[in-house]
Amino acid sequence: MPDPVVDAESPGSEQALDELLSRPTPALIEFIRSVSSPLLILGAGGKMGPSLAWLAHRAAEAAGHRLEVIATSRFAQSEKRAWFEERGIGTAVCEVFDAGSLARLPDAADILCLVGLKFGTAANPAVTWATNTLTPVRVCERFPRARIVALSTGNVYPLSEVRRGGSVETDALTPLGEYANAAVGRERMFEFCAARLGTRVALLRLFYAVELRYGVLVDVARRVHSGEPIDLANGAFNCIWQGDANERILRALGLATSPPSVWNLCRPEVLSVRTVATQFGERFGRAPRFRGAESATALLGNAAKLGAVLGEPPVSVARMMDWIADWIRRGGRDLGRPTHFEERNGVY
Repeated sequence: MPDPVVDAESPGSEQALDELLSRPTPALIEFIRSVSSPLLILGAGGKMGPSLAWLAHRAAEAAGHRLEVIATSRFAQSEKRAWFEERGIGTAVCEVFDAGSLARLPDAADILCLVGLKFGTAANPAVTWATNTLTPVRVCERFPRARIVALSTGNVYPLSEVRRGGSVETDALTPLGEYANAAVGRERMFEFCAARLGTRVALLRLFYAVELRYGVLVDVARRVHSGEPIDLANGAFNCIWQGDANERILRALGLATSPPSVWNLCRPEVLSVRTVATQFGERFGRAPRFRGAESATALLGNAAKLGAVLGEPPVSVARMMDWIADWIRRGGRDLGRPTHFEERNGVY
């Protein structure tokens, strides 16, 4: 039987891409029946929130499960709020720094917390620390009995030796930079609240979600396509198709515990920047240009623990690269949000 995502044609439009990113798998359709209504998605206005909310909505429809999905955000752009509502997803304006704003949200037993801040940290670190460390306390105090999946980041780890195959969940969290340390603070606040309130939490340390408009594979592909040199200093990375990441975020509700469980979220491969660039060069018919040489260390994660529970993410690196190359050749839009995967000093 064809896989509804893996065997899909390359998306030819942003509408087709959004549809592909939100196609539920059979495993998710089965799991979604265990999710209580309403499902709150906090911070849904970012890059992953829209497709995640629509994925949950479509999975519930496919399962015949009555599930209200409510996406919360500041919604500074009215068109973004309209995007959700046109697809049958509820919305609510919420400022997590405002206890009154959280209080006005409906009670919920299942919550996905995507709230976080990374870029702009160097210019205003206080806002990054406030966003990343106050949010867990406010959310857990408002929903102490909920199951919460909180999206964290692989940046909580220090650089590790590439030959080791990536950091594991029990490694020490001693990263470089204000953002990474604020992300550690976010995890510690969830741990504190779980111990004090008994809140069940699953922390997912994401290493580079990818779709066709942004992500580390897109950054590399566009540099190859434009002839821009590619810095090799941070010569290895992990990634995962955003649709697969969203599916795992939803299914991780079943992994929430007190004290919190912790999981690396990425595909199992450690990818070489040089090799990926060369393979994109073959797809584009042009040789990539490189600058510098690979270091012995990189920011890498080992996702074997999550893979043993939820299975391997179905969309392969080769399939992502085929879709991305076709998208770029067609002149598909880029979100203009580079990952800065080449950074090694923790400054964002």
